[in-house]
Amino acid sequence: MLALVTARPADAAQLAVTVHNVASDLGRVLVAVCTPDSFLKAGCPYTAAKPAQAGSVTVIVSGVPAGTYAVQAFHDANENLDIDRNFIGLPTEGIGFGNDAQMRFGPPRYADAAVAIDEPITRTALSLRYFTGH
Repeated sequence: MLALVTARPADAAQLAVTVHNVASDLGRVLVAVCTPDSFLKAGCPYTAAKPAQAGSVTVIVSGVPAGTYAVQAFHDANENLDIDRNFIGLPTEGIGFGNDAQMRFGPPRYADAAVAIDEPITRTALSLRYFTGH
């Protein structure tokens, strides 16, 4: 039993996501590490947040098993835990995806935003994009 308890943490990793292009110090930057079934939906299994800082902020997501996951992030400036949108559906808060996957005529595909997590600490970076007002 003790071997199982001590071996379990080694199976999980940390993903350090440096989020660039944060527009202001308002609110928080949220990062979600998602499976194919949870990508672009509420309920990604691994999440973390950090207070926003204009420029860049690094968010550490802990307890992620080794594997490949899509990464998504947003600047929740008003801290309502929702990506706010304007009347035509464009996000009014900064959003970004793993590998800096682009939003062209809609969100990126899972494979374009996917990052392999295979080290005890895996590092990646992405940039937020603001579609209105920033």
